[in-house]
Amino acid sequence: MGSVPLENFYELAAPASPTTPRLARQFVSGTLQATGHSALIDDACVCVSDAVTNVVQHARVPTLAVEVTVHGRDRATIAVRDGDPVRRPYRREPARPDDERGRGLALVRELSHASGVSLIWDGLDVVGKRVWFELRVP
Repeated sequence: MGSVPLENFYELAAPASPTTPRLARQFVSGTLQATGHSALIDDACVCVSDAVTNVVQHARVPTLAVEVTVHGRDRATIAVRDGDPVRRPYRREPARPDDERGRGLALVRELSHASGVSLIWDGLDVVGKRVWFELRVP
């Protein structure tokens, strides 16, 4: 009889404020450290910081949530959820070297094994979105 990989879910609810990206990095880092996924911390912190910053700068919401799901010993899925159903991330032209913005989601795609945006539904109504990314130990 083989062992079943563990899957655990952790969540942080926070205000959508300029200090929240730092709080999100600390939450994700602590969660991954505590669950034995230390090898994923650096990439996870870059990605969650970009995703949370996008919510703070572009979504018109008072709060957001950061979700971490760890799968076994070698991967984790991290998501940033908000309640703005209208403003959604979209693929942009590559940022020019002198651009100060516009690299966030491209960087998330580059660092993660998989990533995407899922809509959050309440019946037939879209009530929010979840930007997610999966990281795996190389």
